[in-house]
Amino acid sequence: MFDIWLPLVGGFVLLVVGGDLLVRGAVQVASRFGVSPLVIGLTLVGFGTSTPELVTSVQAALIGAPGIAYGNIVGSNIANILLILGVSAILYPMAIASTALRRDGAVMVAVAVLFATVAATMPMERWLGVVFVLALVTYVYIAFRQESLANTKLDHGAIYEKSVALQSVDPGTVPPMEPSGSIMTPLLITVGGLALVVLGGTFLVDGAVALARSYGISETVTGLTIVAVGTSLPELITSVFAAIRKQADVAFGNVVGSNIYNILFIGGATAVIAPGEVPAEIASFDNLVMVGVSVVIVIFAWTGLRIARWEGAALFSGYLGYLYVLWP
Repeated sequence: MFDIWLPLVGGFVLLVVGGDLLVRGAVQVASRFGVSPLVIGLTLVGFGTSTPELVTSVQAALIGAPGIAYGNIVGSNIANILLILGVSAILYPMAIASTALRRDGAVMVAVAVLFATVAATMPMERWLGVVFVLALVTYVYIAFRQESLANTKLDHGAIYEKSVALQSVDPGTVPPMEPSGSIMTPLLITVGGLALVVLGGTFLVDGAVALARSYGISETVTGLTIVAVGTSLPELITSVFAAIRKQADVAFGNVVGSNIYNILFIGGATAVIAPGEVPAEIASFDNLVMVGVSVVIVIFAWTGLRIARWEGAALFSGYLGYLYVLWP
């Protein structure tokens, strides 16, 4: 028992701490080279909270555990909507005012449908992974162009709000106005953070595989639940803090941006590094759940409806029901 849960818990801790150090160091390094705060926010900070999912899915795919690799991606997206948005709306009802954010919600649904379709019809081959990653690069570029022209806070999209969510919780990820000092310190912090993330991902995947085998639970279920929720902790923390501060758009954008990153970047990178098939149980059920809950939450945003507390409670209850269906 101890030799299973220790790697799991230790892996989660190392992933979160390492991811934070990685982003902090990378922001400082980029600032030293004169990279604009907007570019830093949309790339380094925007990717920050997705680091645990990325490392975990890639390492799981490399050791031949696709259930954990893709279960982590799909399970994280489902948890982001049902669990994180549900809890955030319970804390403070949401009214999504940003038209750009509603547009990005449609992008989230589109990439979810794309992934579900691909997973049901063909393996995630290397060329598909490249297409997914290039799609994310295009999305980030378009977001940068639009954010450069944004005149009010109502114009901000998901990728911007995702970076704001992390910067609000962790001031160390905010680019300094006047960078100073040696570049060696932030470089060492970046390398150290990367090492901790890789180590944490190794521990987490090993612990998850051991847990599945010891209790007779499929690796896919483990990836969809325990691993997915664990790697989604940064999104949970940042969205909850945004809700407490009554920043509804930030909490919503954090989830939408994370879901787009998870599919295009993490799914794409996983396919590039370790091509393989998405497990049939995910393709036939969990992907459909992901698409369904994505559509529901976007309908709330597009129709101008508030995500009221009772709706947040319904989302949270939906997640409990999803776990009940999955868990043996």
